[in-house]
Amino acid sequence: MAILAGTKTIKKVAREHRKSILAFSTGKNAVAAYLAIKDSFTHVYPYYLYLVPELEFVEEQLDLYERQFGFRITRLPHPALYQMLKAHVFQPLCNVAVIDEAKLVDFDYADIRKVMCGMFDLPLNTPVANGTRVEKNPKQRVSMLRHGSIVKSQGQYYPVWDWKKSDLLHCFTQHNVRLGSDYRVFGCSFDSLDLRFLLPIRQFYPRDYQKILEFFPLCELEIYRWECAHGKG
Repeated sequence: MAILAGTKTIKKVAREHRKSILAFSTGKNAVAAYLAIKDSFTHVYPYYLYLVPELEFVEEQLDLYERQFGFRITRLPHPALYQMLKAHVFQPLCNVAVIDEAKLVDFDYADIRKVMCGMFDLPLNTPVANGTRVEKNPKQRVSMLRHGSIVKSQGQYYPVWDWKKSDLLHCFTQHNVRLGSDYRVFGCSFDSLDLRFLLPIRQFYPRDYQKILEFFPLCELEIYRWECAHGKG
């Protein structure tokens, strides 16, 4: 286990690997991770994990970053998508038998890494850069102290784990970065199907809201409960 500064983490990984995969959530930390590592590897392969495929507001953001940085972001299903479907989350009874018949398989982030290596003919030990930061996040800080900034058993490393908010702002100003609409609409990057996201999506992205309901029809109950609690139901 090695807890190295972010810059030293990148240098150590780059000494052992010419290429890197990048977990690209469209969040500011993922953007920072790309900017931090891009000059240390011959190529960086970003991927985005979707909860619902081809949401328009997500695709607009991915397109924004692809144009800004000149790379192509691979779209893959998030493990949570299959987990939620298999657990019948937000599903009416009429969908249960169909979902069970599909026999959806379990997969995790290690499988995502294998898929990326296969798609781009990369060595199977190609590392994945993760944009997690520990500032104001005690849980992540404890994890970093326990596992270090390079976790070879998981094939991951954390290039910006020690960055402060001021480091992000300086980096984005230096590179003239435009962030996606998530921060304007949600105040954070889109990463789940709870009320924080569903309510603004229904308001600002009605077509995407309908697409979410195609996969998770009972998501509407989240909003219904909120409306009832606020006397709007």
